[in-house]
Amino acid sequence: MTDAAPADTDLRELAAAYGVRTDYDDWQGRHVDVSAGTLRAILTALGADLADVRAALESRRLAPWRRMLPPAVVVKEGDTAQIAVHVPHGAGVEVWVELEGRGGRRELRQLDNWNAPQLIDGQQVGEASFELPADLPLGYHALRAASGDRTAEARLAVAPARLELPGHLAASPGWGLATQLYSVHSAGSWATGDLTDLTDLSVWAATEHGADFVLVNPLHAVAPTEPMAPSPYLPVTRLFTNPLYLRPERVPEWLGLKRGVRKQLEEQRAQLAKTTKKSDTVERDAGWRLKRAALEAVHAVERTPGRDASYRWFVRQGGRSLEDYARWCTIAERHGGDWRQWPAELQDPDGQAVADFAAEHEWRVDFHRWLQWLVGEQLDGAQATTRRHGMALGVMHDLAVGVDPGGVDAWRLQSVYARGMSVGAPPDAYSQTGQSWSQPPWRPDALAEAGYEPFREIVAGVLAHSGGVRIDHVAGLFRLWWVPEGRPATEGTYVHYDHEALVGILCLEAHRAGAVVVGEDVGVVEQSARDYLASRGVLGTSILWFERDYFGDGRPLAPERWRELCLGSVTTHDLPPSLSYLAGDHVLLRERLGLLTRSVDDELAESRAERELWLETLRGRGLLASQESGTPNEDDVVLALHEFLAQTPARLRCLSLADAVGDRRTQNQPGSVDEYPNWRVPLTDASGKPVPLEKVFTSPRAAALIAALAGR
Repeated sequence: MTDAAPADTDLRELAAAYGVRTDYDDWQGRHVDVSAGTLRAILTALGADLADVRAALESRRLAPWRRMLPPAVVVKEGDTAQIAVHVPHGAGVEVWVELEGRGGRRELRQLDNWNAPQLIDGQQVGEASFELPADLPLGYHALRAASGDRTAEARLAVAPARLELPGHLAASPGWGLATQLYSVHSAGSWATGDLTDLTDLSVWAATEHGADFVLVNPLHAVAPTEPMAPSPYLPVTRLFTNPLYLRPERVPEWLGLKRGVRKQLEEQRAQLAKTTKKSDTVERDAGWRLKRAALEAVHAVERTPGRDASYRWFVRQGGRSLEDYARWCTIAERHGGDWRQWPAELQDPDGQAVADFAAEHEWRVDFHRWLQWLVGEQLDGAQATTRRHGMALGVMHDLAVGVDPGGVDAWRLQSVYARGMSVGAPPDAYSQTGQSWSQPPWRPDALAEAGYEPFREIVAGVLAHSGGVRIDHVAGLFRLWWVPEGRPATEGTYVHYDHEALVGILCLEAHRAGAVVVGEDVGVVEQSARDYLASRGVLGTSILWFERDYFGDGRPLAPERWRELCLGSVTTHDLPPSLSYLAGDHVLLRERLGLLTRSVDDELAESRAERELWLETLRGRGLLASQESGTPNEDDVVLALHEFLAQTPARLRCLSLADAVGDRRTQNQPGSVDEYPNWRVPLTDASGKPVPLEKVFTSPRAAALIAALAGR
């Protein structure tokens, strides 16, 4: 059987048992049968033994009977649920819940179960059913079972049925800014935007214009090596933060540096600022090189007893995850940022060789632990300042969909990630060749076996310093497009996840943090997923260009017909700024990069037609002058688009900082890597001249667009 051959019935049945789609409809409505080669590759990554497919199918069917309790249970508050418990046939069993935080013990009531016993590995195994009551409190509890001398334990999470919007957002819409923080620069920046810049931007937006939030790109850590990876969506970990965003002068120990050392660093930073102004790309490496040297000097400064106690507490709280991160960074500085290329003995995070390496380089391991302490302090400071100045949410962070396969998380959680697979997206209208993002996907079974702790830890971490989180590619909580490594994205298929468990944990963590959750549900997303997320109080994402009456005439959707539970914006980081989009620059860029499957003339004609349709729509609503007045000014069109957005019921509305200053270059072109300077474009005006943060604060254009979006 060739890789491209159709799958036989047994293989399709086994794939379905593992939650792997065997067919789907593509973006043009064409039916696609997934090839046998793709199914075999994915099933192998999921641990299936394909030597005998029928035997593998039977093993999959009997898997729940081989364990006393399921690996994890997630339920909604107020719902009852049944738990299947497996013990030797005829044996008695006791099942109870130990509530979180010494909240006591709840015995579970046994229900009738008439399922016949199964012969498992030569022994008759019976199944008993127990009821989880509807009045269990929110939280993470322990589900326990005992039968004779056998015991079992599973995580039980009780999540809120629905998230509610905080403060005035429950009754009226709010607005905020969206920025790629690294692209921002100010008089105090070290080549890239940092957490002090974020704080200043937030305070200005809150106090001068009444903003409720500032949405930033993922701030996840990348490898501490050069060249520093530019994409915020391909981090080495989603649990820790890139120390590139630190402002060294805001570290209390900065003042403990010798005066000569401090003066030398300040002079070097001033010289770096001159270089940055002349560059048309973000100078990450130069900025990090100098910032790292400064922080190494600060790390050697003695801390006060109180500060030292705070740091030691932070290290204890971080536990094994923090230690693994610091060790990985230290090894990466010596052997490179891909653990798969390290000496074999260092590829096992639990091995003695890693422990010995860490002991030998303890100062460096401590440096990386300490950087995360500082980042946490500055993140906390930014969020506290935004709330103190009146923001309803404050900072809204972005959670990337995955991680670098050679990074920290893939190293420390090797059993939880699928080997030989990459997350991506099927072909769609904007990326017609599909996408493969080089990120390993979670194994659904391994994630459940871990009690969903790796996912919980990440969500809790990002919400520890924010009032909201945007979940990139939120459809990944339901299904992910898996692409076997070495194959094009078109040869992938969907693998399904337990969305009720993942969304439940997401809602529980957001509830505890008092935070808003926004799911990025643009593109090929099943309507059932959107409906489910809305039922749980998770906001969707509505991009103006994509809001059409798809069941009618295909025209722009009238603002009053937009959904309410969404974060609405005119554009996003994967599209050009509005001035550029209106001009069709995105078509020319994709043509130059070889990403079109239709002729450039056809694409440009469609882009012009879209522009004319929008001009007609804006005129029809009185937001633009009549056609007789001539061709409208581009800036007037962008203003009108944001006034249109303000007429929607979208509960959160967002203005791109790039639009606010008239930038024309896109931050990212999906489907490309180094062919375009993705994630390396500094904030500039329409002429390409850098716009420092200080000029944003006095920009009439920014003020006008904010007023339009806020409906003033």
